[in-house]
Amino acid sequence: MDTYQLQILEKKQVTHDTYSYKVEKPGGYRFQPGQATELSLLKEGWEEEKRPFTFTSLPSDDFLEFTIKTYDDHEGVTKRLGDALPGDKVEIGDAWGAIEYKGEGVFIAGGAGITPFISIFRDLRQKNKIGNNELIFANKTNDDIILFEELKTILGHKFHNIIEKQADSAYDRGRIDKDYLKGKINDFKNQHFYICGPEGFMKAVDKALKDLGANPEALVFEQ
Repeated sequence: MDTYQLQILEKKQVTHDTYSYKVEKPGGYRFQPGQATELSLLKEGWEEEKRPFTFTSLPSDDFLEFTIKTYDDHEGVTKRLGDALPGDKVEIGDAWGAIEYKGEGVFIAGGAGITPFISIFRDLRQKNKIGNNELIFANKTNDDIILFEELKTILGHKFHNIIEKQADSAYDRGRIDKDYLKGKINDFKNQHFYICGPEGFMKAVDKALKDLGANPEALVFEQ
């Protein structure tokens, strides 16, 4: 597998704990919307600490972008990236991943699990093919919603938020379960479902969708 050492060109805060990083793009580098790569920060002691992160830029952009949530509660790669600055370097490998757009459907994301869908939605908007796609996005609080304004602009009333831990949220309250999905989705048999989030979240949503009659072949997620 090829590796590429790239400079961080720009860092921008997206939420209270999430940043987007624009980095150099190697000549001829290719990825599909929804794909990821292994990334490490080229700082002493961290060069071999590779973690998977999703591209949130478009394949046609002349830079690569990653939108990364930082976890300050432990000394890990995302915490180190939270301290990184333009001019610092990262190393990435080739693109990989099973999440790719297969047709209209419902995207279901938990927290930072939204990241594979960002490039897909940006790509569909650029092609004027958003169509009937919908997004159900679960977060702990309103402040955790990544790229709220952009997603609202792209999806309009097809953007649904559910909030678990903020009593005064104006959005739906609770967690995504079978009853919630049944109330939001009219057709379980004739469309795709794209799922991304923490492992427990994906297992629960996968089971709920199958129980409601979704075709297992129409479920798209990272195995």
